[in-house]
Parts: sequence; C-alpha cells; structure tokens
Amino acid sequence: MNITDGILWYAVFLFSTVFHEAAHAFTAHKLGDSTAHSIGQVSLNPVPHIKREPFGTVVVPILSFLAGGWMIGWASTPYNPQWAHDYPKKAAAMAAAGPISNFILLIISVAIIHLGIAFGIFYQPDSITISGIVSGVNVGWTEILAKIVSVMFSLNLILFIFNLIPFPPLDGSAIPPMYLSEETGRKYIAFIRNPVFAIAGLFIAWKIFDLIYLKIHLIAINLLYPGSNYH
Repeated sequence: MNITDGILWYAVFLFSTVFHEAAHAFTAHKLGDSTAHSIGQVSLNPVPHIKREPFGTVVVPILSFLAGGWMIGWASTPYNPQWAHDYPKKAAAMAAAGPISNFILLIISVAIIHLGIAFGIFYQPDSITISGIVSGVNVGWTEILAKIVSVMFSLNLILFIFNLIPFPPLDGSAIPPMYLSEETGRKYIAFIRNPVFAIAGLFIAWKIFDLIYLKIHLIAINLLYPGSNYH
C-alpha cells in the first residue's frame, strides 16, 4: 500500500461512483423528475456529488483504503418521493440506471484489457488480485494503466453486484416495481421506505455480499480469460 495506489484507487472510485449517481440523475430527469438535475448532479463533475455526500465520497473511502487496501464508500441522488409514488415504473428505471452504469464501466474495462493484451501493452498475470487483474509489460506507464484498469474492473463489479442485492436502501430493492402493476408498485415503494428496513437491509446485504463476491469475482476472471483456471 502506498500513496500512488491510494490516488489511483480514489480516482477510479470517485469516477465510478459519480458515473453511477449521474446515471440515476440523468434517467430521473429524462423521465420527469428534475430534482437531482436542479443541483447539478446530471454531470460527471464530482463537486456536486461530493458536496451532497462528503463523508461517503471522501472520508470513508480514504479510511477504508488505509484499513484494508481497497475502497468502499457511497454517494446519493435526490429524487421527488411524490414522483416515485405516482410513477413507480419510472422510479424503478431510475434505480436500475445506477447498476447498469457500473456494468457499462465493467465492460469498458474488459475491452481495454483485451485491447492492451492484443497490442502488447498488457499481459495476463499468473495470479490475480483485486488491483492486479492484468499486468503492464514494464514498470512505467503501462503498469500504472494496468492497475487503473484492474481497479476499474474489480470496483465496478463490486458496485454492480452489491447494488443489485434486493434489500433497501440498495438500488436492487427499488427495481421490482418495473415488473409490478402501478398500484402494487406504489404499495411496494411505500413498504420499503420504512427506515428500519434500510438499517436491517444494509446489514443483510453486506452479509450476502461477503458470501458471494469472491465467487462471482473468480467467475468473472475466468470469463475474462477464457480457458484459464484461476482458483
């Protein structure tokens, strides 16, 4: 663990988190709720996102990196609860936009890894770590780029999987109304808004994530490198 690693991790964390929240805000704006748009969150500019959640976007990521060598944290996007009540399917689409954005970044990182290997910039390592999905051919800029892409792969896989866990307050809990009737969707949204569910949901979701993430990460690595047998 060093300062350079911390800067790389934070840059990727901040970009991925802001991209996630901007996707929520953009989707809500296009579907009729301009709450987040009005405070500048339909943007990849990190400033409005940090202003809204300084603890989750600055303090927690830095402390988690110092404690464990990788970053966790959060940001948030405001929305109009009345709009979500009136249009539960639109609210579900807004919720789904966040994890989808992380999946897009995950696919982009996969493309960069394969292009880097094809052009002789990267090579497939003998062993995998969360920040060592691919290696650079030298200790200069290619190794730095390899680490950035590796963190981008792992972090967006984390954000994608974790946010799809269907417990409030995570995005996955707000997606079901997309498949329910309007009236049932409204009742469902009202039900999951109970603050007690948010506290219990985070605890349960973290336990579930702890059980499944390494297995999913390993599957993703072996899909990234077909024919490999990492374990």
